[in-house]
Amino acid sequence: MCEDLGFERLLGEEGFFARLLGRSPSGGGREPLYGPDLPVVLLTGGPGMGKGRLLRAVRDRFATKVPVIYVDCGSPVYADRAAPEPGARSAATEALAEAARRLGTWQGTGGSFAFPRLFAGLAMIATGVTAATPDAVAAEVERYGELPQKQRLPGLGTGDFWRGALRGAIRNLLTTLSGQTLDPYSASVADALLDGLFASLAPRGRTELARIYGAYPGAGGQPEHGLRDLAADFQADGEERELAESFLFRALREDLEAAYAGALGWLRRVGRPAVLLDRAESPLGEQLLRAVLSDRRGGQRDRVVIVGTARRADGGVFLYGGLPPREVPSPAEFRPTDGVPPSWSRRTDSAADRAPLADGVLLLRMPLLTGDQLRLETERRQRRAEPEGGTNRRRIDAAVAGLSGGRPHTVIRLAAAAAAFRMPADANDRDILDAPLRFPGSGDSERPVADVLLQELILEQLPVRLPAEHHDQWLDLLTHLSVAHDTECADVLLRHHQSARVHRLTAHHVGQLLTDTGWPSCERHFIGDFGLRQLLVHRLYGLRPDGAAWYADHHLLRDHYTGRAAEEGAASGAAFGSVIAHRMNHHLVSGGVDDVVRHLAATLPGRPQEWCAELLEIAQAPHPGGADTRRERAQGLVAVDGPALRRTVDQLLHAVWLCEERTRPTGRETARTLAKLLDLLSIMEFDGAGQLGRTATDWSALAENEQPLLRCACTEQLGRRR
Repeated sequence: MCEDLGFERLLGEEGFFARLLGRSPSGGGREPLYGPDLPVVLLTGGPGMGKGRLLRAVRDRFATKVPVIYVDCGSPVYADRAAPEPGARSAATEALAEAARRLGTWQGTGGSFAFPRLFAGLAMIATGVTAATPDAVAAEVERYGELPQKQRLPGLGTGDFWRGALRGAIRNLLTTLSGQTLDPYSASVADALLDGLFASLAPRGRTELARIYGAYPGAGGQPEHGLRDLAADFQADGEERELAESFLFRALREDLEAAYAGALGWLRRVGRPAVLLDRAESPLGEQLLRAVLSDRRGGQRDRVVIVGTARRADGGVFLYGGLPPREVPSPAEFRPTDGVPPSWSRRTDSAADRAPLADGVLLLRMPLLTGDQLRLETERRQRRAEPEGGTNRRRIDAAVAGLSGGRPHTVIRLAAAAAAFRMPADANDRDILDAPLRFPGSGDSERPVADVLLQELILEQLPVRLPAEHHDQWLDLLTHLSVAHDTECADVLLRHHQSARVHRLTAHHVGQLLTDTGWPSCERHFIGDFGLRQLLVHRLYGLRPDGAAWYADHHLLRDHYTGRAAEEGAASGAAFGSVIAHRMNHHLVSGGVDDVVRHLAATLPGRPQEWCAELLEIAQAPHPGGADTRRERAQGLVAVDGPALRRTVDQLLHAVWLCEERTRPTGRETARTLAKLLDLLSIMEFDGAGQLGRTATDWSALAENEQPLLRCACTEQLGRRR
């Protein structure tokens, strides 16, 4: 996998991250962006947009020049490490301790870092170990033994006023309490640790410890009270524990800031340190982001660059203080195609300390691959010669562009699978989804690329707030929802496919979960991402032999809207102008082509403009698997009975259906067919026929340029990628 694919502008010598970190990948100094008050940068984009890949690329490019720590907040490893001592550890403390240990071994300019402030807090919460003995507490404290002091470099003493803090704390604890059995909450444990910490520090160290822990909420400037309250809050769990963990993150950043402060730090250190929080939409990631954003809103200043990931386009609901994002001023945002990063500043009015956390955020929109980048990625993977003059490669380029929408991870997987794939000129783009894929780590085994993508984009990226009882059916529910257009038909499908379950999801719930996961919405398709919808449609058709699951879902919706059409004044819904059009859409793709043609032929006279709009709505559907005769039928090569009007409408329906599915090339041939058929209708003897001439011109121009006839959010995006 090409780690910097699509990120060249961000990672270059003069790119965004070089300026944010104040250092280029080659080591040159750069005028730093922003400061001394820094925004938290959130990389926004749904599954497959490369957020984690970009963070790892930043780490790999810059970590030898400036201290850069990568933390995967979605990894279970931190909770697993905390599990043996739940009263003294948590996923947050384990993540912070690991970050500190890595920085403690950094050997770039200025050398390693020490974390005495963080150590003091971790030592205090160590009193919550399960075994209430001095030895158990001491063993827990010793886990953090390397944090208070920097690693000694040859010929260079530390010159550190924190020296001896760990040794003194443990010695005091052991000698004072040896042989006693203790309640972990007892004052004697905390007193011993506090005495050890403060007795072993130089005056500057004691002053610094008093400054930070005296500022703990409720400490009233007394560091002993602050450290005791920190330990008590950690033991209390819930919101109190989160307060303690958030303060420990502040302590870590204070330790980093101290290493840069003063004349010595200014002379020895360059750039800015960074903490990269991958999968920051997880509970741990959101907690760490909330902590730093709250601190900076309250006036805390440090030079630590915090970059996190966010699936939601708005960065996450926690940023908005319970208000709908639309009611809060939008955060600053940056798109790499903009070139120059935007200016950023925090509110300074009287309400700044109560502003939503979004005020402290800069959203970096993850870039889609351009058409040129996509073609280069597919071209470099092609293995065979092209005796057809490159026809196969161009067809594969179009299929990869259509199914990926420029989503980098999907491009990479599809391009790899298509390396030795031969695609007939009239194939459906979805045919490429059956191409076998072997990728690093899989040995010699191969899987259809569709299965790999569904695993990586859906099963491995379940919505954070998806209840556990729905984890096992999430992919199946989305698969069935691939045929839904709006919340009404989505609810029909959900009720049917969850009928045996006590706990059920509604269309509203699923829509919120899709938004939280970063999938875009569309006013005409419930699954609003075109590429994801095609993956799911492909899976739906293959769930049961001969597409039985596909037909069953469409029949269910057809029958639902047949009943709805009989209701007087029935609402049409968001995706269709009428209930009848909605019914006919599902009837068309489930075997009712002839019925749809009869309906269209009967309703055309006297209402050509309304009829054209309805035709487009009915035809906005994927074609089922199996033989596809739409092109031949559109060209009149398939015999159809009936009068001229009906035969022409039949041909036009199939031509429009080809255009609206968006998974086959249309181009000049289909454009000419559309124009010819509409022109034929325009000279027939029925009321309003002459109005179809203008439609012929408009539709043929769109088809010739591979543009959708009926525009919506997902087809707009697709049109820009082709």
